[in-house]
Amino acid sequence: MSNPTAFTPHRVDIRFADIDAMGHVNNAVYFSYFEQARIHFFREMIGREWDWDEHGMIVARNEVDYLRPVYFRDNLFIHIGCSHLGNKSFTLTYTVIRPRPEGEEVVASGASVLVCFNHRDGQTRPIPESWRSALTGLLSAAQ
Repeated sequence: MSNPTAFTPHRVDIRFADIDAMGHVNNAVYFSYFEQARIHFFREMIGREWDWDEHGMIVARNEVDYLRPVYFRDNLFIHIGCSHLGNKSFTLTYTVIRPRPEGEEVVASGASVLVCFNHRDGQTRPIPESWRSALTGLLSAAQ
């Protein structure tokens, strides 16, 4: 299940602290994995020089579907997509993949609704055109 976008999937580093008493990645940790994937995505999309105060965002909603348990020694990759593009908000989707000899296995999926936000003046703002262009490409690839 490869992602058809030009953005490379984010490789997840599973830390020992991510593991719960049952021996698998704790459910709450997936949101941190999604956050890391978003940072990776935005670095590829607009580079490392980014004014987070003026061109920031806030998370309005997070969701995850847990499909299979993940363990400490597993290799994981997260593919990013876009399922909605509004004026000030957009929805990123995540597909968490575990490579297997017989092919890729989806272990979780999720989504985040993100709102563009200027932290200096405390106001929402329209999606920057450079972001809109990249997100439109993701949205088109998903359809």
